[in-house]
Amino acid sequence: MLFQKDIEPRCTYCSRGTRLDEEKILCPKRGLVSPGEHCRSFRYDPLKRVPPVPAAPDFSRLRDEDFSL
Repeated sequence: MLFQKDIEPRCTYCSRGTRLDEEKILCPKRGLVSPGEHCRSFRYDPLKRVPPVPAAPDFSRLRDEDFSL
């Protein structure tokens, strides 16, 4: 599956909203809103969503014996 089905609605990644800056989204329905808000007209746009950064692997616990056959 490429996208999660249970995405939390936010104006940040709504197809109707236009980002003005980091703190303001221009919504045609509600005007200026904060990025964390949402309304009933929310439409998900996957291209606006930035996925979370994956956790960095911790290699400090591994030894040379872990890599030998």
